[in-house]
Amino acid sequence: MAVLTVDNLHLRYGDNPILKGVSMDLASGEVVSLLGPSGSGKTTLLRAVAGLESPHEGRIQIKDRTVFDSAKKIELPAEDRHLGLVFQSYALWPHKSVKDNVAYGLKLRNVKAAESDERVKSVLDQLGLGALGSRFPHQLSGGQQQRVAIARALVYNPPVILLDEPLSNLDAKLREEARAFLRELIVRLGLSALVVTHDQAEAMAMSDRILLLNNGVIEQQGTPQEMYGSPRTLFTAEFMGSNNRVPGRVAQTRGGEARLQGDGWSLWGKLCDGARSGGDAQAVIRLEQVRVVDNGEGNRVKLPLSTSMYLGDKWEHVFRRDAMALRAYTHDALAPGEYWLDFPRERLWIF
Repeated sequence: MAVLTVDNLHLRYGDNPILKGVSMDLASGEVVSLLGPSGSGKTTLLRAVAGLESPHEGRIQIKDRTVFDSAKKIELPAEDRHLGLVFQSYALWPHKSVKDNVAYGLKLRNVKAAESDERVKSVLDQLGLGALGSRFPHQLSGGQQQRVAIARALVYNPPVILLDEPLSNLDAKLREEARAFLRELIVRLGLSALVVTHDQAEAMAMSDRILLLNNGVIEQQGTPQEMYGSPRTLFTAEFMGSNNRVPGRVAQTRGGEARLQGDGWSLWGKLCDGARSGGDAQAVIRLEQVRVVDNGEGNRVKLPLSTSMYLGDKWEHVFRRDAMALRAYTHDALAPGEYWLDFPRERLWIF
């Protein structure tokens, strides 16, 4: 059952269209990430669902309640949608304790003090904040502040929790720990969550499904595995993962494959939508799919090593000749020289 349905949503700022007919749904117990570059419309979509932006066309339904319908002139204010919202900045009251911050939404809803205390204590315990109820936001770490913001959003059992870049204020190491904690929490509590992020690794780690937005429309949606392993468009292929991009001309096509040709090289790959025989095209392959090998037998090119970077668990190498630059990972360091690079045909997508 869908707990959130968005149908043909349009929104513009003046003459500038931001959302151009977006439709999506969120199932009960599902985590969906809105992913995309800056300006793609993901935060605007979240804010429209929350009631913080007014769309110009379309419909938004939460369970069996219509909260926005342009045709029927229905638009419920944010406070009547009963959604949990975690802001990017956390937006904690600096003069209120952790307990009072979390209880604030219950106070606005006139929940009795005894029930409010019980619900606040329960949610703080669930998030590992039970001993911090009397502290103030400035006495907490970034990760603890984030959990207080989540507790405040959860305390009145909303049908959907909306998270706007919930990990962006944390440093890199803490982000990895926090996304694991957040995913575990959402699954354990059976929450339905809509998450905005520009970080594709974060989206893949936390989500059951990803909606990739591009210029106000949904470019592609699917499971993290589908988005990463089976991109349907060049934009999706390039946005997800760390990639090599190889421009060239399609010299031959056969049986769902294409041969991409450049100056002194040719490579076979999977023929994707948009590529045509005799036309210019671009190949995309994930860095981890490229292998450094000993000989030129197969789908391979030979390039000199330009530079290497040690990443801790692996080395990243750049191979370059003229305009062609390719990257690949190895477990060990490489000596200066020329190397053969192998491209699995089914993993080289030609658009």
